[in-house]
Amino acid sequence: VNLTDFFKISLKFCLKKLHTMNTFLLSLSILSFITQCRAFSVFMSSAPKTSFGQNRADFNKNIVIGSAALFTAAPAIASSIPVVGSKAPSFELPSNDNGKTYSLSELTSTGKTTVLYAYPGDFTSSCTIEAKSFQKDIEKYNALNAQIVGLSVDSAEKHLDFKKKYGLDFILLSDQGAKVADLYGAKIDIPIFGKFANRYTYIISKDGTILKVFTDVESHVAEHSSEVLAFLNGLNA
Repeated sequence: VNLTDFFKISLKFCLKKLHTMNTFLLSLSILSFITQCRAFSVFMSSAPKTSFGQNRADFNKNIVIGSAALFTAAPAIASSIPVVGSKAPSFELPSNDNGKTYSLSELTSTGKTTVLYAYPGDFTSSCTIEAKSFQKDIEKYNALNAQIVGLSVDSAEKHLDFKKKYGLDFILLSDQGAKVADLYGAKIDIPIFGKFANRYTYIISKDGTILKVFTDVESHVAEHSSEVLAFLNGLNA
């Protein structure tokens, strides 16, 4: 096994997963791979023997195989997504609303259907497109008695900056550590770069029941709000 083989293995994995991973998280995985390559090149240029006497060639081979396994197993994704008809997992998180904390029970107590959308990060290209699309349709959601709530691992302060820059009139929850994303099956853990939320959207009823989960959002981010509205209109038909 050499560096070329390692690259081929990892590139094959990237291409295989390209249609399911959002571009932001895929880029982080590739950066993780590059970092591992750099580490590998340092080992290759070192002395013939490791400090503990192992043959350098064998040691390098183990590093490549181990790194490839790490990369092709990454990102680690939360194991389960709440099923339709089940109760949405409870949470309580700070927000872009001057740091005010919101719980799921508080959101559902408004008597509105909640559109909880998880996304990787503020100010990234696709996340900005998605947020602006929801904002563009905000009056349509209001007419359907629905509320938009975003969730990512960004801080409440960064959420506030994101809200101000794009004039967002909805709540953005700060899920630092991706604990709530994990409860909703949306957590992605990328070696070196940390935990993020995948781009999933959950429709939650007034009584806290999961009505719908959208997992294939990345392929049509700009049109996602339209499909959410179509689903909500179907509920009211």
